[in-house]
Amino acid sequence: MTAPEVHEDVRERRPVTERRLHPVTPLRRAWAPIAVVIGWALHDPDQAQRQLTRLTTTTLLIGLGVLIPAAALYGFLTWWFTHFAVTDSELRIRTGLLFRRTVHIRLERIQAIDVTQPLLARVAGVSKLRLDVIGTDKKDELAFLGADHARALRAELLARAAGFAPETAHEVGEAPSRQLLRVPPGVLALSLVLTGGTWVWLIAALLVVPPLWMATHNLWTLLAAAVPLFGAAGASSVGRFVTEYDWTLGESPDGLRIDHGLLDRAHETVPPGRVQTVRIVEPLLWRRRGWVRVELDVAGSSNSLLLPVAPREIAESVVARVLPGVRVPSHAELSRPPRRARWCMPVWWRGYGLAVTDTVFAARHGLLSRTVALVPHAKVQSVRLTQGPWERARGVADVHVDTGADKSVTARLRDADEAAELLRAQAERSRTGRRDARPDRWMA
Repeated sequence: MTAPEVHEDVRERRPVTERRLHPVTPLRRAWAPIAVVIGWALHDPDQAQRQLTRLTTTTLLIGLGVLIPAAALYGFLTWWFTHFAVTDSELRIRTGLLFRRTVHIRLERIQAIDVTQPLLARVAGVSKLRLDVIGTDKKDELAFLGADHARALRAELLARAAGFAPETAHEVGEAPSRQLLRVPPGVLALSLVLTGGTWVWLIAALLVVPPLWMATHNLWTLLAAAVPLFGAAGASSVGRFVTEYDWTLGESPDGLRIDHGLLDRAHETVPPGRVQTVRIVEPLLWRRRGWVRVELDVAGSSNSLLLPVAPREIAESVVARVLPGVRVPSHAELSRPPRRARWCMPVWWRGYGLAVTDTVFAARHGLLSRTVALVPHAKVQSVRLTQGPWERARGVADVHVDTGADKSVTARLRDADEAAELLRAQAERSRTGRRDARPDRWMA
């Protein structure tokens, strides 16, 4: 790594050390000019083929001799003009070859820092830092850093965000982690086989492709229909297996640690106090084995999966760690809508349910794949009651609770009087819950 550059921070009157990314980064950036050429060729393949046939071998070699050095120069310059620095209160990232851009990320607004390693990055021994920041939809990132440097920088940023003094933050190191659960590859593979989505896409492909071939006898039409269908089936099975392989869940002072990935490894953290909703998903073919999937809505973070598959008892114990004091209601505790709701939604009305405890608002939906969504009262931002004309005629209504992750959980088809009382009571429970809630802090 090149020698750091030192600048004077005018506001803090303290020298700030600016650092560059790992020297392997130019190889990643160099693909941009080549990607432009490939994109043009894919956009108009006929024109690209005609232009290619007109080129002589000498012209083609000269073109490659210009394009490859130009790509290498572009990669080097973008790396050279990219710096980052950690101050007492923020992380600064300066980028831009022609147009300069400086990002100031306040440390107290950082919600999660994930370390990811794409396959080629693992070979090169480098990692990518991805930062979830309050108020932004897109993650800022530092790509690439040495693997050890990335983990050390992550630990330093989390320590500073937790309130450690700048001169000691770099000495804190990564918080120790205790493993809670590891999903065996065989269990993961079997769970994906038993997931209905894969079979739906395969059946759709078998129903569509043969008649289409018999009707058209056109290979391109067949591929245009078959590739998306088989691709969707592969994404819901093979793609998920590659992504969720070796899923390991651990517990540390800065949150729940998640490591996973067969080709691309990811090291993620579920930040404490930022979980808004927990969903327990129970597909039909998983019920005999007692398996469930646990999903999350996290404010300021795109992390949405806690457990790809686990026994229900273990999943509920993990949920209790994510939402302290919360108990998952059993299916017997979830009350169904009144029978007259069947006129609003025949058959499927039986899949809806509701339970409200001292700590959580729990709503269920689904018959084939049942999902129970849990929202702690302290995380409810607003409560709404909606009632369409057909629902008014049947005396039922829907109650929605909105969370800080811009998501809603709905109790469908409740008795109208019950829904009105639930609206009033839930608003009061939410105010009380927010008043008594613990502060959201790193390493609390």
